[in-house]
Amino acid sequence: MLAFGLTFVSLAGFAAAQADLPDAPGVGGGGARAASTTAPEPTGPTIVIDTTMGRLTCKTFDKQAPKTVANFIGLAEGTKLWSTDQGKTKQRNKRFYDGLTFHRVIPGFMIQGGDPVGDGTGDPGYYFENETDPGLTFSVPGRLAMANAGPDTNGSQFFVTENSVPALDGKYSIFGQCDAHSVLVVASIARVPRNANDRPDTPVRIQHVTIVREGQPLPPDPNPPATPAPAAPATTPAAH
Repeated sequence: MLAFGLTFVSLAGFAAAQADLPDAPGVGGGGARAASTTAPEPTGPTIVIDTTMGRLTCKTFDKQAPKTVANFIGLAEGTKLWSTDQGKTKQRNKRFYDGLTFHRVIPGFMIQGGDPVGDGTGDPGYYFENETDPGLTFSVPGRLAMANAGPDTNGSQFFVTENSVPALDGKYSIFGQCDAHSVLVVASIARVPRNANDRPDTPVRIQHVTIVREGQPLPPDPNPPATPAPAAPATTPAAH
C-alpha cells in the first residue's frame, strides 16, 4: 500500500515525501477546507494516555468526529473487534493500545503511535472513513488526530501535534484536543534520540489508556513527580 510520509523542515512549513511508513501524517490527500470563524469545542469523554514519559490528557470532539472517537474508545477499552493478522484471528475484551509504542517522533511537529507492529505498518484489521469539519483545524498545538495512508484509511494509528500545522488541514480526522501539559510531554517525547525513520532508539511506551466520562475522576498518575527530599535540619556551630 502506497503511503505518504512527512519530512519536517521548520515550524513554518515542511515538504512531503513518499515513505515506507503507512498510516503516517503527510501532506498528500484532499485539499484543506476553509475554517469557520468559531472553532468547535471538545465536549466528549477525556482520553488519558499514560506513557513512560508522562501523561497526555485530551478532550474529544465527539460531535465533529463521532465515529473516530467511538473507534478509539472501543479499541482502548477492548470492546471493539480487532485483528493483527488480516482478520484471521479476532480479538475482543483485550485493550488494544496498552503496551504499544510511539514509533515515529519528529521534533517541532508530532508524535505518532497506535501501531501493533511498531514500525508504521500495523493496523487493527480494518479501515474507516475520514471525519473532517471545516471549523476544526490544526491551528493550535495539541491536536489529537488519526494518521492515515490517504483518504478513508483510518485504523488505529494516531498522532498528537506539538505546534500548529495548517498544511494538514482537511486531510486528517481531528478527534481530540490535548491540554498544555500534554504538549510539553509531546515535545519531550519528540526529542528523544531516534533513527533515520524517526523511530526512538529506546521505546517510549503507552502504559495505559483510560477513558474518563462526564462526572468521573481522572485516574491516579502511575508516574507521579518525585517528592523532593526534605531539607537537612539546620545545625548550630559547635562551642569551643
